[in-house]
Amino acid sequence: MKYIIILGDGMADTPVPELGNKTPLQCAHKSHMDYIVKRSEVGMVRTVPEGMPPGSDVANLSVMGYDPHKYYTGRSPLEATSMGINLDKTDVAFRCNLVTLSGEENYEEKTMIDYSSDEITSSEAELLIREVQKHLNSEKFSFYPGISYRHCMVWHDGPEGLELVPPHDILDKTIGEYLPSGDAGKVLLEMMKKSYDLLKDHPVNKERMRKGLRPANSIWLWGEGKKPALTSFHQTYGLKGSVISAVDLVKGLGICAGLKAVEVQGATGNINTNFKGKAEAALQELKSGQDFVYIHIEAPDECGHRHEIDNKVKSIELIDQLILGTLLEGLNEYEDYKIMILPDHPTPLAIRTHTSDPVPYMIYQKKREIESPAKSYDEFEAAKTGLFIEKGHELMSHFIG
Repeated sequence: MKYIIILGDGMADTPVPELGNKTPLQCAHKSHMDYIVKRSEVGMVRTVPEGMPPGSDVANLSVMGYDPHKYYTGRSPLEATSMGINLDKTDVAFRCNLVTLSGEENYEEKTMIDYSSDEITSSEAELLIREVQKHLNSEKFSFYPGISYRHCMVWHDGPEGLELVPPHDILDKTIGEYLPSGDAGKVLLEMMKKSYDLLKDHPVNKERMRKGLRPANSIWLWGEGKKPALTSFHQTYGLKGSVISAVDLVKGLGICAGLKAVEVQGATGNINTNFKGKAEAALQELKSGQDFVYIHIEAPDECGHRHEIDNKVKSIELIDQLILGTLLEGLNEYEDYKIMILPDHPTPLAIRTHTSDPVPYMIYQKKREIESPAKSYDEFEAAKTGLFIEKGHELMSHFIG
C-alpha cells in the first residue's frame, strides 16, 4: 500500500463576492478532484485546536499526526532545522522576514505594505541578510539567509514567552501597536529599527525601486521557539516517508519527524512553482521504496495573503491538473494506494490571513471506492456529509488505518 497526502496550504476559503459568492474551491475547474471525490470519504476536520494560533506550523503538525498541544514549540525552530541550523537546547529561533514598510520617519508610525517584499528573489535577499549579519551578528545573535523573504535569526540562550505578531496578519496596518514589547522585546525592536537604517538605501533596494519593485527595507522578527522533540513518523505509523515542499517550515517539520526532505528544482513556494515536478518527485520516492509522501503546495496560501483572487483559483486548478493528474496516472502501476487531499487551514481572501475554521478533506482508496454524497470537492459539499473529525492529529491514523 502506498500513501500520498496532497496539502494545498490555505486552499479553503469563504464565499468571495467577485466569484459570485462562491469559494475558490467551488469555482476552480478541477476534474480530477471532482472525479475521485464521488468515490471517496469526504468530511471536515479541525486542524487547529481551539485556543492555538492558526499558523501553518500548528496545522501541518496536526495533519502529520502530532498533537500540537503536546509537540508545538514554535514555528521558527522547524524552519531552522530545514536550513541545517543546529540549535542547542537553550537556543531560541525566530523567523526573520524581509518586509516592505512605508517611509514615515518614526518606525512606530510606518505601515506594513508587504510581508514578502514583492516575493524578493533569494539572491537579492541573501545580499541584504549578509548586510544585516555584518552589523547585527554577535555572540548572542546569529542571522541566517533562507529562501526569498523567509530567513532565520537565533538568540543563543534566548528568552521564551514573547508575543510576536506575524507580518502577514497586519497588512496595510500601522505597525506601532504590533511591535515587540517588554525587556526582551525591546532588544528585538532595536534590531528591527537598525535593519531599516541598514537596508532602506542598500543598492539592492535602489535597483528594485528602479524596476518598480517594492524594497525589502526592514527585517521583521516573529514565530519564536525552541527545537521540538517529535517521535519519528516511522516509529509511530510504521511507514517510511518523504516530504516535498518549497517551504522551510514544512521541510523542517518533516525532518524533525524523521521524513526524508526531497528537493525539487523550480519549487518556489508561490504560484510559479514546479507543480508537476513535485508530483514526479513523489512518484520517484514511492518507486524507490518509500511508503508515504507528504506533498505540500504553498501557492493557494500566498495568493490568499496577497488577495490575488484569480491566482488562488488558478493555483487550485494547477494542483488538480499537474499534481493530482500526474499522480493518478503514475500510481496505476500499484495494486492499491490511498490519497488524502486537504488544506492545512483556510486563508480567506477577504481578510488575507489564516483562520482556525475546520477544512474539507477527502480520502480516496483505489481498491475501496465508496459512493459519496459529495458532488465536488469544496467546503460546503464536505460539510454536508456530516463527517467531522474534531482532533486533527487523529486524521493521520484514520487515513493510514
